Amino acid sequence: MEKTYKYTNQLIHETSPYLLQHAHNPVDWYPWGDQALTKAKKEKKPIFLSIGYAACHWCHVMEEESFENEEIASLLNKHFVSIKVDREERPDLDEIYMAAVVAMTGSGGWPMTVFLTPDLSPFFGGTYYPPEDKWGRMGFKNVLRKISQFWDDDQKRRKIDLDAEMLKRIVAERTSASVSQDKDVELGQNLLDNASSQLAEAFDQEWGGFSAAPKFPSAGAISFLLRDFHHNNNKKSLEMATFTLDKMSEGGIYDHLGGGFHRYSTDRMWLVPHFEKMLYDNAQLAVVYLEAYQITKRKRYARVAREIFAYEMEKMTDSSGGICSTEDADSEGKEGIFYLWTFNELERILGKEEARIFAEFYQAKRDGNFASQETYHQGLNILHVRRDLASVAKDLGMKKSELADRLQSSRKKLIKVRDKRMKPGLDDKIITSWNALMISALARGYQILGEAVYLQAAERAASFIMEKLVNEDGALLRTYRKGQSKLYAYLEDYVYLVRALVDLYEAGFDEQWLFAADNLAEDMINQFWDRKVPGFFNTSPYHKNLIVRTMTFHDSAIPSPTGVALEGLLRLSKLLDKDHYYEKAKTTLKAHHFYLERAPQGYLTLLLSLDFLVHPAKEIAIAGRRGSKEVRKLLKAVHRYFIPNRIIAFVDPDQDRTKDMVHKIPLLSGRIEIEGRAAVYICEDYTCQVPVTTPEALLKQLGVARE
Repeated sequence: MEKTYKYTNQLIHETSPYLLQHAHNPVDWYPWGDQALTKAKKEKKPIFLSIGYAACHWCHVMEEESFENEEIASLLNKHFVSIKVDREERPDLDEIYMAAVVAMTGSGGWPMTVFLTPDLSPFFGGTYYPPEDKWGRMGFKNVLRKISQFWDDDQKRRKIDLDAEMLKRIVAERTSASVSQDKDVELGQNLLDNASSQLAEAFDQEWGGFSAAPKFPSAGAISFLLRDFHHNNNKKSLEMATFTLDKMSEGGIYDHLGGGFHRYSTDRMWLVPHFEKMLYDNAQLAVVYLEAYQITKRKRYARVAREIFAYEMEKMTDSSGGICSTEDADSEGKEGIFYLWTFNELERILGKEEARIFAEFYQAKRDGNFASQETYHQGLNILHVRRDLASVAKDLGMKKSELADRLQSSRKKLIKVRDKRMKPGLDDKIITSWNALMISALARGYQILGEAVYLQAAERAASFIMEKLVNEDGALLRTYRKGQSKLYAYLEDYVYLVRALVDLYEAGFDEQWLFAADNLAEDMINQFWDRKVPGFFNTSPYHKNLIVRTMTFHDSAIPSPTGVALEGLLRLSKLLDKDHYYEKAKTTLKAHHFYLERAPQGYLTLLLSLDFLVHPAKEIAIAGRRGSKEVRKLLKAVHRYFIPNRIIAFVDPDQDRTKDMVHKIPLLSGRIEIEGRAAVYICEDYTCQVPVTTPEALLKQLGVARE
């Protein structure tokens, strides 16, 4: 029997799972769009804008406490036009109004609560509000009453308008680019050295990472430090990177049964996570674990990357190949309960002896192993590791191999039971930029680990985007769910996809991906490039009803869109010999270099692009029979070692239309086999070496040590 609802609002027509969660609130919600904005102007009402996302715990709390409350809904419906936004669909609105909230309160977060004039200028805001005055916070009911009273008072209304105009100017200042007037600035190693020094100062020597609690995974910092080690043999940088990777993968922030990382740790020790799982986190972390594996050859790093891929491919991938966005922190109305175990459960499932061994390694206690304000967490255990396999095996009087086998058997039993629990909510919308991050990771996984299934998954996801998320006019779109693609893509969608398609080309050498990346890069320049100030806007002319057009140079939970744009342009400039790509990247870095001087820890993706300029790329061209044993050996040698800033192209004289390929990919010009054998040509900084035909000679030219 179909469920009936007392209330249904305009969100019922949306595709976002987050918006649909609110479609039966008594609040008369609207999605962001002409209908709501016109209504606010016509009725001269303030706009109540609520921004959140499906995996957000406190967003769920505020919905249950306030948006399901009929008295609060009545206040909203009478005095406001209420608009609900999924921040994952509309990062532009999220950035603009988060800047306003931070300006008003000094901090931000989700759910974001903002009040706007009908012309979209913010005048009051915050984050979570309890329904009644509580914990020193004004209750949401009280907030609504006071704002409606101010709005209806002509004198106070004039003050609202003045405040709104001032905030609008502040938001414009905070979200626009600052430009250097120094045209002679040098982009050199000193900027990179300064960044590594600041990361060393911020480093937590006891637990890893680069901040106090709450502690977020630091993929950008780790990637930067691995490059610092590679270029400068800075062993401290390698130690900071690997120590952090170790502590994260040992902590409760990592899902030791199902693979993948949770969003962040609430403590310094990586123990107690906020349990949501985000596609963008896991994509970035898979890459840095792979890079660390290339450098150190530690199998544990390859294992973590494999487990991330298994989780994303088995649990999060749509049947058509697209990858879903997030899993909630909550299930059964309780945060994290899906991932936690009582000691009695372990004994019942594993038996007392096996549970004893498992608990010794994963730190499970009879009384539970973490403190929480929530009573339902009492007596529960977060699986985590504090000692290595060898030391635990010694204490248990076992061989390492025996303990490893026992733990693997226990994990299989527990995951079988866990899979029968009520699962956390799944946000199954497919976002172009986040999928692109995982396409890059999977392409790298294929190169480094050699497992064809990763390349297949990456190609399926890329094909899905190019087929389902490009409209009839050829414009890239942002989201897809249940057969509907919508919303014009943002800069982040374009730049992550450009990079992903280049990665995909370099993994399987299907030139369609490289040429698609080039076309997207040209579209990106046409739509997003600021012709007055060097740099890229986050929005295109297609994006309407915005009080400001923003630029983002800093990193957030995702890499800086500008930084990734520069990386993509630099790589394409080398592969396709397009000087205007190179010049746009260099000009942008020069114009905004002071970000890198003043706060390098916040601009690590820009610094990774700078690293590409400071340390010239190794340009590798391979000529040989596609799929031949010789070519496979040469590629395995290239991928075995960490070689940042390298680009690679391939031509098969038998299969490829050589003249056409050379015309489109100048790096392949003159690249032929040597005496019937596959050959590799390496150039760097406009200087080329003699072609080689063996892995040993190739590794010598690349400057990496043989084992």
